[in-house]
Formats: sequence, structure tokens, C-alpha cells
Amino acid sequence: MPRFSVIVPVYQVEEYLTECLDSVLTQSCADFELIAVDDRSPDGSGAVLDRAAEGDERVRVLHLAENVGLGRARNAGLGIATGDYVIFLDSDDTLTPGLLQAVEERLKSCDDPEILVYDYARSYWDGRVVRSSSAPVFARSGPEVFTLDDRPDLLELLMVVWNKAYRRSYVEEQGLTFPAGYYEDTPWTFPALLAARRITMLDRVGVHYRQREGGGNILATATRRHFDVFDQYDRVFAFLDGRPDLARWRAVVYGRMLHHLNTVVSKPGRIPTGDRREYFRRAARHCARLRPADYRPAPDGGRVRIELLSRGRYLTYQAIRALARSRHAATRAARRIL
Repeated sequence: MPRFSVIVPVYQVEEYLTECLDSVLTQSCADFELIAVDDRSPDGSGAVLDRAAEGDERVRVLHLAENVGLGRARNAGLGIATGDYVIFLDSDDTLTPGLLQAVEERLKSCDDPEILVYDYARSYWDGRVVRSSSAPVFARSGPEVFTLDDRPDLLELLMVVWNKAYRRSYVEEQGLTFPAGYYEDTPWTFPALLAARRITMLDRVGVHYRQREGGGNILATATRRHFDVFDQYDRVFAFLDGRPDLARWRAVVYGRMLHHLNTVVSKPGRIPTGDRREYFRRAARHCARLRPADYRPAPDGGRVRIELLSRGRYLTYQAIRALARSRHAATRAARRIL
């Protein structure tokens, strides 16, 4: 049984796939299986995977009969994983050299915790590699092994699945699976972190998160599928409903949800223009239903807009947003003159 199962869901990434696979296969720690799931990719990705499997017995390829989406493709890989720990890697991203060895050393020194979290860097098409803004979270002092009660700042990190190693027995114990739809990481990552009894961190960039020129990320595509974010948070709160011992986290998760809902609507090119009012109406109903009695807005710079969103105040939100843009443009113009 290998130490790690690295699960790579694959769809229409032929241009980047070899680099992704090589970043795993050239790791100094060789005790892993690489499970690549061809999600009925219409390009040559499936052939790339087959060639990789022919050249390295650690590569296992699943060719799905139909396209099922990122989350369910991960589930398919998880279903055949045999490693002690599971690591997810998107097929246009790469692991950094030596990551698995560093993860293994940390896991051993901490007596195999349930989750290990590492950092990532954004890798740009022009060659720039920029570590995430969450780097200070990893640098903070604290116990080597902890729960969220010790380090609630973990919930401030990007809620993605691919910056962590999960003990497979813990995944099975919690019944963690990915749902269909956009933002499928959300109802996996929150429950995984909230329920964990033993977490550790590795102050190291483990993944280069590719930023494609001109976009290319499905989350940057204008579509009503971004409304999936509401269903995904319903799943998170359904999890909390079944765990009264974790009730103290409801207000915190609600606050993080508000930030996420605001990110979805404020990022250009996500919610189609004609659907923005509906998104606000949906957000108002959603937040009114889930708002915990003990929730208090955080005193940060985005507080006003976030609260307006949670109450469906579309026109006021848009006016404040337009004012902020005007001020930003004026400041930039003044700097050019000076």
C-alpha cells in the first residue's frame, strides 16, 4: 500500500497535462500512486494519460464513460485510492519539487494527523510565481498539532481541497465526498477542517496554481452555474445541523460564506449581468434563513457591501461599488500626474 494517493481529475488540459504529471512522477519521495481520471476529455488528454501509465507503473488511469464534472471525477479516483494519505491536484497545476518528501517528514514527526495543510503560489503565464497572501498564516507560531479551536485562522485560507493531505481513513470515517456543481470544494473542506481532531501545517509552497493568460478557468466564465454556491453552503450547514458539538462554528462559517458570496458577485465575468438582481434576491433569502443569532459582522473594509448583499440591497451595493471604482480611478490618475 503506497503512502500517498495523488488524484488528478483531467478534462481538456492536454497543453498542460504532461507538466502536471511530471511534477508528481519526479518527486523525490517515490512512495505514491498517481490516479488520473479522464473525465471524458474531448482532446488528447486521455492518450497522454495512457502513455504515462505505460511508462510508469505508479500511474493508474480511469477513463470515465461520460463527463461527470470535477467533483465526481475526484470521487471516482477516491473510490480506488489505496494510499495512507490522499492529495488532490488539478490537472493544469503542478506540485513543487520535494513536496511529498516534506509532507512525509512532517506527517511522521506529528504521528500521522488527519490533515496536513500547505501553501500555494500563483504561477503566471509571464513566468512570475507569487506566493499566496495567506503566507503569514503559515508563519504564525503555535502547536505543531492542533484543532481549529487552536487555529481558527485556518478558515481564512482559500477553501480549496488541493492544498492539503488527508488521511484516507479519516476521509472514510467522515464520509467525505464531492457534490456536483461549481464550488464543490466548499462542502468538503469546511467539514473536513471542522471535524478534525488533529491538524498540522507545513510552511511551504506545495502547489503552483496556474493562472492562464486570458482566463481559461471555469470560475471566470459568466454563467448561472455560479448560483451553485448557495447549494454548496446549504450542504455545509446541513453538516453542522448534524453535529451539535460544532455549533460554536456556525457564526464563523456564516461570516466566511458572506465573504464568498460577495467574491462570486464582485469578480468580473462570473454572474451574467442580467442575473445579478436575482443573485441578490437569492442571497437575501439564503442569508435570512441561515443567519445565526450570535453572528456579528467583522469590522473590516468590505463590511458594508457584504451586509448589503446579505440583505439583497442591489442598487445601494452597485452605487457604493461604482463610487469605490471612481475613487480608485481618480487616485491612479493623480499618481500618474505626480
